[in-house]
Parts: sequence; C-alpha cells; structure tokens
Amino acid sequence: MPLSARSLVCVGALLLAGWAVPASAAPASAEAAIRAVEARQAQAWNAHDIHAYAALFTDDADVINVLGWWWKSRHELETKLGQAHLGPFKSSVLRIGQVKVTFPARDVAVAQVTWTMTGALTPDGNPGDVPQRGIQTQVLVRRGDVWKISAFQNTNS
Repeated sequence: MPLSARSLVCVGALLLAGWAVPASAAPASAEAAIRAVEARQAQAWNAHDIHAYAALFTDDADVINVLGWWWKSRHELETKLGQAHLGPFKSSVLRIGQVKVTFPARDVAVAQVTWTMTGALTPDGNPGDVPQRGIQTQVLVRRGDVWKISAFQNTNS
C-alpha cells in the first residue's frame, strides 16, 4: 500500500475510533429504546399491521429477507411484505428472543435479534409443523428521539 493510502487509512481509523461509543457508555435509555423497537416489531407482525411494521424502518432502509430478497426502501418492504401477510404469513406468529445491542457511534446501534416463528406456510402452501428460527442483524439510526431500522439482514438458523 503506498504511503499516502496507508496514511489515509490510519486517519480514517482514528476518526472512526473517536466517534465510537462503547456499549457501556451508551445511555441505558438508548438500549431500552432499541429493545422497544424489537418488541414493536413482534407486536406489529403478530397484528399483521404491515403499516406499523414498516414504520419501524427508515424511508431508505435496505432489507434482506431470509430468502435473500433485497428490498431497497420502506415502501418496497411494505408492499412486498404486505402481500406475504395476505398469504404465507397470514397466521404467522413472531416471537423475539435474545436481543444484543452495541453502539458503534452515538446515533447508530447494531442489534442482533433471535426469533422464532410459527404458523407460516411453507413455499408449497402447507402448514409448517416445525417452528422456524433465525437471527436478524439490524443497523438502527437515531433521528431525534426515535430509533429506526436502516439496514436489516434476516437469516434462518
């Protein structure tokens, strides 16, 4: 790596380190707010209120679901997931398990969220007998006093 590029990387790392907020330094209220977002995720899903579910996301959110479909806005999420709630997710129930929250910056949080789901239909339209399980990785941003999901990766486990 040329000296100028190496210097640029070092300066960038120092800047990022200066902005980083250790999880222990993040206010307990910020972590509580993130956990409340996760609780609202399950509430909205289980009420099949796709508008309330989508409201948890930023307008420009990137969402990758368990099938690898990439939705590039809250509007696209609401449209596509709304259709799924009329079909395979019509009777599904989402339960949130562990929530691990870290704060790489003051107004940015990363949440790893375990979940289980029952009642979802299989791709061939049959009831799924075994609960599905997975892990979400979310990047949340604080806008004023409100935390919203900006990036969301969902993976079956």
